[in-house]
Amino acid sequence: MQLYWAPKTRSIRILWLLEEIGRPYERVTLDIRNGRQTDPDFLRLNPMGKVPVLVDGQAVVSESGAIVAYLADRFPEARLAPPLGDPRRGQYLKWLFFSGNCIEGAFAEKFGNLKLPEAAAGWGSFARVVDVLEGAVADGPWLLGETFTAADVMIGADLYFGMVAFRIIEPRPALTAYVERCQARPAWQRSMAIDEAE
Repeated sequence: MQLYWAPKTRSIRILWLLEEIGRPYERVTLDIRNGRQTDPDFLRLNPMGKVPVLVDGQAVVSESGAIVAYLADRFPEARLAPPLGDPRRGQYLKWLFFSGNCIEGAFAEKFGNLKLPEAAAGWGSFARVVDVLEGAVADGPWLLGETFTAADVMIGADLYFGMVAFRIIEPRPALTAYVERCQARPAWQRSMAIDEAE
């Protein structure tokens, strides 16, 4: 497997997940600050010109949520996704898609100081997204209770960016505790060490 990635980007989600899975993979670093993502060879993999992209034999997967779903299902022995038929799978999938559908929009709203009617924004509002996330992790330790899943990789990385890296989410005890639990995972620590070393 090859992970096309760039340090200090959303690629950390996939790097973390691959470290959780523990199977061999190769990192292909793209210098996106110097336009490497616009090279024709890379655009054949992802016409959007974004990282991350996973290449696994003939499979080429872009979009973080899709890569996370693919990897968690590809390696069921890692137990990072409820199997088909498990009633928890609905909540698991919800959180995988919540990241791109709600958190990304909410962060853009906050960064861009956008003023949209809550009914017009697919994510509702920044405040609502943060409130929903707080409620989701309050009982913990993970989104699905006692079971850590790939959905925690997506949401945990997003909350890390929002609270620690960008500081656009005000600290709340439940959110802070959840991010600290994520950061305590050895796979998170390995992925961050890789990210910092690049």
